[in-house]
Amino acid sequence: MHAGGDGLQWVISAYLLSTGTLMLGAGRLGDLFGRRRLLVTGLAVFGASSLVCALASTLPVLVVARVAQGAGAAMIMPVGLSLLTNVYPAELRGRATGWALGIGGIATACGPFIGGALTESVSWRALFWLNVPLAVLGAVCASRTAESYDTSAPRSVDWSGLAGATAALAALCVVIDRGPRWPWPAALAGVAVVVTLLTLFVRRERAAGHPLVALSLFRNGPYMALTLAGAAANTTTVMFLFVVPLTLQGQWDLSVVLAGTAFLAPALAMALAGPLAGRVPPRAAVRLMAGCLCGGALVLACLARTSSFTLYVAVATVGGAILGVANSLTLIATQGLIRPERAGEASGVTKTVITVAAGLGVGLAGAVTDQGVGSEAAANTALLITASGCLAASVALAVWNRLREGMVRPDRAGGIGG
Repeated sequence: MHAGGDGLQWVISAYLLSTGTLMLGAGRLGDLFGRRRLLVTGLAVFGASSLVCALASTLPVLVVARVAQGAGAAMIMPVGLSLLTNVYPAELRGRATGWALGIGGIATACGPFIGGALTESVSWRALFWLNVPLAVLGAVCASRTAESYDTSAPRSVDWSGLAGATAALAALCVVIDRGPRWPWPAALAGVAVVVTLLTLFVRRERAAGHPLVALSLFRNGPYMALTLAGAAANTTTVMFLFVVPLTLQGQWDLSVVLAGTAFLAPALAMALAGPLAGRVPPRAAVRLMAGCLCGGALVLACLARTSSFTLYVAVATVGGAILGVANSLTLIATQGLIRPERAGEASGVTKTVITVAAGLGVGLAGAVTDQGVGSEAAANTALLITASGCLAASVALAVWNRLREGMVRPDRAGGIGG
């Protein structure tokens, strides 16, 4: 299409902005009007927009189709997770969700390899053609599933809350995606707009009889701790998925196909970790997440210092497994901490937070390519910065959990209550 600069970036940004903006509202709409119904609708929108992407003849058409594709994804991701939470009994719920996330992990981790191979051998349009039959198959399977609703609330939408949340998230996503390119007064004004919109949204939710998002969700300590830790894990994962394949091509001088083949080991480890996370008991979720974040930080630091190709791939494989557990655990454990009837709401909040965090990761990863694809110095700097953030999140989560356990024990021992 002979596009460049911002035009190319909008092909990526349009999807991320749309998904991050709409996911929170979509999760609650699924609770109210039917999770299966919204999942089938999301798959239909995703498949149809993928078809338009594949046939697009101009860049504006492609970008608009990517916005629609993001809207479909915003319906699929939180609603699919909440549907699993309500369809399966409690004893099978974690395992079922783990397997689903494992399958999704295969797609995420193998995307760079499959995408590169299809682009080189066929066309970039083949990436979008591939989505169409997958969306159709998903819609057929979803349509055979039992419907589920939140029966504890009336089927009325907090439209003011939905508009406020959408506006606030849209502003936040634009500031994250475009802010680094703006002059500082414009970036500061963007942050002020985000804060104002979020404040208005919170005030609206406090006054609403049946809010879009119950503010009590944000007072659920373990839920919020795991969600924020999941944001750190997702940012780390984005950096991992971005830097490692580029380093294989740059520092180790592999072709795109060979780099993708070498990356299959970390990708497979990441995918297999999903089902394992489903077996973790809820009481151990926070401690395991802190351990995963610490392990992720250690892996990134080692990748930045490794000088042997074999050792590099081995460390990356370990990292794939650790990050796979962390990301799956975020979604599985948070669903176990809320009432099933509001699973879509909780899933929407969690997915929104980690998607916005992914946007931050994409921005940081973009700094790597600015210095040249596969630049060793740029890649190492990005890995070490991300490792520092991951380690800080691990320490904060461990300290919080230790304090929380210390406050609970006296009650259990019959000591001071309150």
